[in-house]
Amino acid sequence: MADAAGTLTGAALTRRVLAAAAELRERGVAPGDRVLVKGDNCVDYVVALLALMHLDASLVPVDHRQSAADGRFAARRARARWLLTGEAAAADFPGEHVLAYPGLGTGHAPPDGDVDLTAWFARADAVVLWSSGTTGPPKGIVKSGRAVHDNTRRTITAMGYRADDVLAPLLPFSHQYGLSVVLLWWLAGCTLAVTPYQRLDVALAQAAGHGVTAVDAAPSTYHSLLGVVRRRPELRAALSRVRVWGVGGAPLPAPLAEAFPQALGRPLLDGYGLTELGNVALATPDVPTGCGRPLPGVEVRIVRPDGEPAAPGELGEIEVLSPGLMEGHLLDDGTLAPVPRGWYATADLGRLDAEGHLYVVGRNQAVHRSGFTLYPENLERKAEACGRQVKALAVEDLRRGCTLHFVVADPDGGSPAQWRGRMAPHLAEYEQPNAVHVVDRFPLSANGKTDTAALRRMVGVGAAPGAA
Repeated sequence: MADAAGTLTGAALTRRVLAAAAELRERGVAPGDRVLVKGDNCVDYVVALLALMHLDASLVPVDHRQSAADGRFAARRARARWLLTGEAAAADFPGEHVLAYPGLGTGHAPPDGDVDLTAWFARADAVVLWSSGTTGPPKGIVKSGRAVHDNTRRTITAMGYRADDVLAPLLPFSHQYGLSVVLLWWLAGCTLAVTPYQRLDVALAQAAGHGVTAVDAAPSTYHSLLGVVRRRPELRAALSRVRVWGVGGAPLPAPLAEAFPQALGRPLLDGYGLTELGNVALATPDVPTGCGRPLPGVEVRIVRPDGEPAAPGELGEIEVLSPGLMEGHLLDDGTLAPVPRGWYATADLGRLDAEGHLYVVGRNQAVHRSGFTLYPENLERKAEACGRQVKALAVEDLRRGCTLHFVVADPDGGSPAQWRGRMAPHLAEYEQPNAVHVVDRFPLSANGKTDTAALRRMVGVGAAPGAA
């Protein structure tokens, strides 16, 4: 594991993790304890995660940028006994159960042995992750260690990760995507470059210095990355060893997918996954098509609104059969509401081509306008053929059912009429927007997705149909 300060590897990494685990054990952390982990990416944070796994604790990672109220909600819902944090104070958590991870274990002599995650991988509530909370309070999603281990191994096989790879995730480790890369690093036995991902120019320079071969980030980060490379063209050569540019967490806009290989020489490899399931399908360096094919041992089918199987190329809801399925959701008292085993309806819209490649449009949220059933995120993918990122916002309308406001992200400040004209050839007559707005860039949420509520406020449109 490498950062700006140096490299921690082999026996030194083992000693550091075991010493951290010993300190946590002395403080009272026991197998099965749920531990709220709040902090940002750093070597100490990763060491703390591994130490908790070694102790067979249940991980409850939360975003370091969340509000105190959200932290209290997560602690109550998960019935967390401990808070492990990088912050100086934690007034919203009982003080005797607050532990700091910076420097954890540095004053302890490590016991003999190896880091052993066997018990953690057998734990039914190995990790509790959180839904985005865009349609209500965040849900605690309980994943078993078995599911996490299985999904990580299948990802390694599909992507061909090797011991000589250097992974540089430009993602928070507290979310599903970032945490999955940490586990991938550990199981693949390669190198993890921990960089200040929120300072992208510094992160890229550090990653290049470590010889990065695989990068993972959200689409919004890749938009910014292209800007950094334009300002600092010397980074192109420094990043020439990268063979995997992985993208996920949100739909990949067509203009970004087209611009990226022109700038960096390799395509963005799109993927599809959910917190509830882990990785489902991944485009690979050998087959960089759509979101790729499902992982080995994972099945995907597309279902039409009438419940019948969709034909190749036909849109419908994505359903997944995977051993990576979550155990269930947390109830108010911290116990589990299990989900049935079998096919999982994702509420996402997509299609499979004749060769089995998956294409994901977005959420399966239909709106109705003037007698036509429309999917806003499908319209966005079509409209983005104009060369810019587009969001389609549906607004309730008593006469039509809804109106559609298309918002174009254009830092050059083109006019609404100009962009309406550019989008029009790519949309059917019944798909055309009622109004077009232009903004410099889209507001983003903490996980790098477009903050749709903030965008609605920015352009002055009302709530979506059916919203409270």
